[in-house]
Amino acid sequence: MIALILLVVATVVAVAGVPLRTRLVVDQRRSDADVRRYDLVMAVAMAVVAAAAAIDVGVSGGLSGAAAVAGQVIAVLASAVTGGYVVRTVLAFGGIPTRSENFDDPTPDPPLRGGRVIGLMERAGVTVSLLLAWPAGIAVILGIKGLARFPQLREHHASEQFIIGTFASVLWACALGGIGYLLGR
Repeated sequence: MIALILLVVATVVAVAGVPLRTRLVVDQRRSDADVRRYDLVMAVAMAVVAAAAAIDVGVSGGLSGAAAVAGQVIAVLASAVTGGYVVRTVLAFGGIPTRSENFDDPTPDPPLRGGRVIGLMERAGVTVSLLLAWPAGIAVILGIKGLARFPQLREHHASEQFIIGTFASVLWACALGGIGYLLGR
């Protein structure tokens, strides 16, 4: 039951953190480093909470009945909502800009627009596919995403952003899907 509470807390913290991050991004006095530090702190917090949830569910065992279904639904929500911080941190470590407007550097916006919404849907879809024991669903999701993004992948850094971001997003979704699986067994 502690794992379930941890996932709820992580989801609430991730959602509550969005307005603060938005304020950091738009504030011209803040540097990209400030935004990256915020993403890093949030990503580490999400990873620690996910690890604690995984350890708890591994030690105490899964839930049963309606609690198991609720746990899996919360794992899907947590996967979708908390993964953005992790993905942006991984992209930043890869040297790919994640801030939509950079006031310190006149380089253009990141080439792949709409990635946050696509990432939410991708992580939710991957987690649901794993919980339904349908791993082929991951291939379908990634195939659709690749086809939809194909025309944009010729832009500078777009292919790197696509590969690194997708890989980090899918790995995070698999981790939370694993926690959801353990909650339901």
